[in-house]
Amino acid sequence: MFSLFSAGSLHTQKQTQIWHKLKSCTHQTLHCLLDQCSSISQLKLIHAQIILHGLAAQVLTLGKLVSFCTQVGDLRYAHLLFDQIPQPNKFMYNHLIRGYSNSHDPIKSLLLYRQMLRAGLVPNQFTIPSVLKACAAKPSYWEAVVVHAQAIKLGLGSHACVQNAILTVYVACRLIPSARQVFDDISNRTLVSWNSMIAGYSKWGLCNEAVLLFQEMKLLGMEPDVFTLVSLLSVSSKHGNLGLGRFLHLYIVISGIEIDSIVTNALIDMYAKCGQLQYAKSVFDRMLDKNVVSWTCMVDAYAKHGLIDNALIIFNQMPVKNVVSWNSIIWCHVQEGQYTEAVELFHRMCISGVMPDDATLVSILSCCSHMGDLAFGKQVHSYIYDYNITMSVTLCNSLIDMYAKCGALQTAMDIFFWMPEKNVVSWNIIIGALALHGFGEEAIEMFKKMQASGLCPDEITFTGLLSACSHSGLVDMGRYYFDIMCCTFGISPDVAHYACMIDLLGRGGFLGEAMILIQKMSVKPDIVVWGALLGACRTYGNVEIVKPIMKQLLELGRYDSGPYVLLSNMYSETERWDDMRKIRKIMDDSGIKKCMAISFIEIDGRCYQFMVDDKRHGASTSIYSTLDQLMDHLKFVGYPCKPSDMEEIYYSSNI
Repeated sequence: MFSLFSAGSLHTQKQTQIWHKLKSCTHQTLHCLLDQCSSISQLKLIHAQIILHGLAAQVLTLGKLVSFCTQVGDLRYAHLLFDQIPQPNKFMYNHLIRGYSNSHDPIKSLLLYRQMLRAGLVPNQFTIPSVLKACAAKPSYWEAVVVHAQAIKLGLGSHACVQNAILTVYVACRLIPSARQVFDDISNRTLVSWNSMIAGYSKWGLCNEAVLLFQEMKLLGMEPDVFTLVSLLSVSSKHGNLGLGRFLHLYIVISGIEIDSIVTNALIDMYAKCGQLQYAKSVFDRMLDKNVVSWTCMVDAYAKHGLIDNALIIFNQMPVKNVVSWNSIIWCHVQEGQYTEAVELFHRMCISGVMPDDATLVSILSCCSHMGDLAFGKQVHSYIYDYNITMSVTLCNSLIDMYAKCGALQTAMDIFFWMPEKNVVSWNIIIGALALHGFGEEAIEMFKKMQASGLCPDEITFTGLLSACSHSGLVDMGRYYFDIMCCTFGISPDVAHYACMIDLLGRGGFLGEAMILIQKMSVKPDIVVWGALLGACRTYGNVEIVKPIMKQLLELGRYDSGPYVLLSNMYSETERWDDMRKIRKIMDDSGIKKCMAISFIEIDGRCYQFMVDDKRHGASTSIYSTLDQLMDHLKFVGYPCKPSDMEEIYYSSNI
């Protein structure tokens, strides 16, 4: 037993003294030792002596044991002790309820509270706030109302700690009017009361109410603390209210209030979200004690504004990097389309010993989706299983999206049906995946199953559904779902929905109906809508309505190369060379360059990317030699090669 006591620590003089006292153990000695106890290992030794000396029935002693266990955070041991007590008293219940209310499993506080009531014990002013805190953590509105009513019945409703606790619960349940009523009924408001109400307004985006309450607080002579300032800076960040943020910064400087790194980090975040990066950097540079959150705030600030180089400079200067820091810089590269660089950062992160979390893996799976890198996507999937990472709904959705976009539709379907919990995003992804692979009827069936599950579709659901109808030529079904989207579900069509319908009608040859729909659009048609109609015109050789489309494109002032190249191809196919040259001249005069499409190919588990006339690969000479042989073979077997094809190849490779 002595060896257990001293394991993992030096045999200090204090521990020796405790051990000698245990040899001649008395009731008073044990109480004294419990007060001196500083670790769970020491407590277990004392507990063993309590049992050996037959003192386990002493209520006061057991209460001290339970109290110490909850204080050091060993709730499992505390609960085991508690369960061995025939008749726990109110003191024991209060300590265990408070311990669970501060833990990751607050629901056990509510269960213990019910057990306490069934045992005939009357809650006091120490019980109720802990139970209400557990209700706020869940959040559990009806349980909170019952506890609030019990507090009033017991005459505890006017206690400041009880009122502050019920205020916090109503804020957590988004019942701001009820929270404000409780706040107004508090006769002696403490700083905690003001902070709770201001934080409630801040949390749910009620900027004006938070500012007005802050002004009222100042008029009554109540000085704010760091929690007040953080809540108000959060309001400023969410709403981009630079005026409020600068006022708070000025107030901090003038009042000389002592602030910590939390407030300083909130200032950096506020300036960054208000677009004032120079002020954010100024606050950051003046910080004497920068922690990992400070560095990450600055990285995130540059990342969200697309300033990757600045973000990388700050990131590389960080003395300590945590998972949030890595996630921020990785996601920055993903947003900017730099997927290869994001994957390289992920490898650096793993080598550095930082374990990726849910957000990291979602970002990397997004890279795999965009690059079509199925091999690496499978590695990420294996990593999730190997390290027993919890498969959240978001992570499952990312896996489904990755497999679908990398061509492994069946695997995507298997994961979808395996998911124990699905949200609207899950259904949207799988409907979009079926649409992408041309399974229109299956996408419609999936939509019906989504409705049967009780989930209501949103605008993205119908975008996928209409796209599925378009890719599969289901014109009548597309018309039907476009109608019920507006009439049954009350979703106003946006440009994406109209583009799908124009594409659907165009593919079906209903060009006149497509033109009428464009004229009836509730939003202004964009380049995607006109491009969809233009593609249909090329398919059916309808050159008559090309000029009006061209006029609309020029009026839009958008200079995407796609529609112009499409027009040029149409004119060349109908041998209208003068019109084709006019389009090319418009492109040259406007500085429009044809986008260099990037293709990805996976060979032996490695993903390669290439573009037209790409010479970067080491084996490019051999690749182009093989390509020339294929072209010669196509000509030999009589493959029709039109002048327009040759001109397009030449044009693509020289832009």
